[in-house]
Amino acid sequence: MATETTNGTDDTSHSAGAAGSGDSDTPGDHETPVDSEGGSGSSGGMMRSSLVMAAGTMVSRVTGFIKVIVLAAALGTQLLGDAYNTAQTIPFIINDLLIGGLMVSVIIPFLVKRRKQDSDGGVRTENRLFTAAVVLLLGITLAAILASQLLITLYASRFTEVQSEVSVYLARFLLAQIFFIGLSGLISAMLNTRDKFGAPVWAPVLNNLVIIATGGLFLLVAGTGKTPETVEPAELTLLGLGTTLGMVLQAAVLTLSLWRTGFRWRPRLDLRGSGLGEALRSAGWMLVYTMMTQLGLLITTNLANAANVASIEAGHNVGAGITAYNYAYQLFQLPYAIIAVSLITVLLPQMSGHAADERWEEVRAGFSRTLRVSALILVPVALAMALYATQVSVLVFARGSTSTADAQNVGTVLAVMSLGLLPFTVFQLMLRVFFAMGDTRTPALISVANVGVHGVLACTAYVVLPPHQAVVGVAGGFMLSFVSGLTIAGVILSKRLGGLDGRRVLGTLLRLHLAAAPSVAAGMGVLWFFEERYGQSLVTNIGAPVAGCVIGALLFLLFARLLRIQELHSALDLVRSRLRR
Repeated sequence: MATETTNGTDDTSHSAGAAGSGDSDTPGDHETPVDSEGGSGSSGGMMRSSLVMAAGTMVSRVTGFIKVIVLAAALGTQLLGDAYNTAQTIPFIINDLLIGGLMVSVIIPFLVKRRKQDSDGGVRTENRLFTAAVVLLLGITLAAILASQLLITLYASRFTEVQSEVSVYLARFLLAQIFFIGLSGLISAMLNTRDKFGAPVWAPVLNNLVIIATGGLFLLVAGTGKTPETVEPAELTLLGLGTTLGMVLQAAVLTLSLWRTGFRWRPRLDLRGSGLGEALRSAGWMLVYTMMTQLGLLITTNLANAANVASIEAGHNVGAGITAYNYAYQLFQLPYAIIAVSLITVLLPQMSGHAADERWEEVRAGFSRTLRVSALILVPVALAMALYATQVSVLVFARGSTSTADAQNVGTVLAVMSLGLLPFTVFQLMLRVFFAMGDTRTPALISVANVGVHGVLACTAYVVLPPHQAVVGVAGGFMLSFVSGLTIAGVILSKRLGGLDGRRVLGTLLRLHLAAAPSVAAGMGVLWFFEERYGQSLVTNIGAPVAGCVIGALLFLLFARLLRIQELHSALDLVRSRLRR
């Protein structure tokens, strides 16, 4: 199981944290791409595209994080928050199961191939694909809306009666997003095949801004402290329509961008002989992988929702469900998204080239180097996040409908997740090695083992732990599943590549943790000092993480140099060379 899609924000996703035109069969009726960036083949155009993507990604992450803060203030992390977040998660899950998993593995390569090979530049193929997608998405969306009560029950079998009614009411609005999410994914793929990367990166910013405005308006109209019993239908309608409007506008912006490239949709339903069926059949293992990922999320969502209901019924006035889990995950995945994803994005094309040439030594070296450089930053960051998780969570979330106790519970979940940041990253990196080798079967099979480990541990936590702490155990089970996953993946890759530079990697990881130990000790001392002097106050929540991280960073650099960690010297040399330019 790779990343879990949480509330559609794993940029991926979801993350997180996630074609072309004209239509006649006659030659000469092709689209005429408009290259507004000055030609993707020029170095200037590539540089501008890179800058646009980097800026868009950063703004998208910032606005996405603000969106989470606003929703936490508006809805809290208790029963109403869970009702909204469950209904909001399902459209992204359905899209990932039926559409999203195919985009990278099938659709983009298929479009690129047909644009190069077809005599009309892929025009007919793109119109067939666009038509099929529109029809399929409309059908799936209508079916999902009609089955909204069944879907909510599937992901929240232990909601209270009123909470379930609220979630179903919201789902009837939010499930309409399935059409626009799928359409956005397809159009983004079509734009990418035209070397247009700006709109797919920037369009989600508009979505975030609309949801931020919706959350703010809900706060203004409804005030804080709303529960499923006290929230009004008009307020729920505002939430549902506002959230869906954000995705509608995102799809509209992408559609306009595609139109500007010269694409003109002419519906075609003659799919026979298009080659799409053959391409889809090749994606079987990728679909298994996607299904396993979503099965893991189904387990998490059900158990977390049930635990929160049980916690509230037992008199624990603290959010301990899927909302607390999701918000902790948003903080958890930031270091991975900012640091590791950037390195992996650069590494994957290089590894794919080396794998195609069967240069396994280069593949092994690239994996080792990326892992060690990522760990140089992620090891101290993960430990710092675990140490100051409560203070950061209170600082970020404790406002509006989210109490300090609610935010502290988010912090506890975050602390557990943070300890799994390195295994999570190593596993994701290993998956990229398999993909670079053209192997989707092995990751799919490993994901089955991951889900098994996660499911057993999560269910055990739900049964054994008190209800207000069960979500912490569920998070722990999710992180431990990556330990099992990287163990299995490591054994397989080591056999295929003739080793994984294991002695060097393990030696670096050991020295990094040794170098971080004094920083952790100092950080604990700083936290003790602030709590003794200022208690659980704003001064502590800001001062302890800031002071602790500054002191910890200096100590880490000192001990990393004393332990002769080569990756530190390489990173410092790179910084110096950049500064001299």
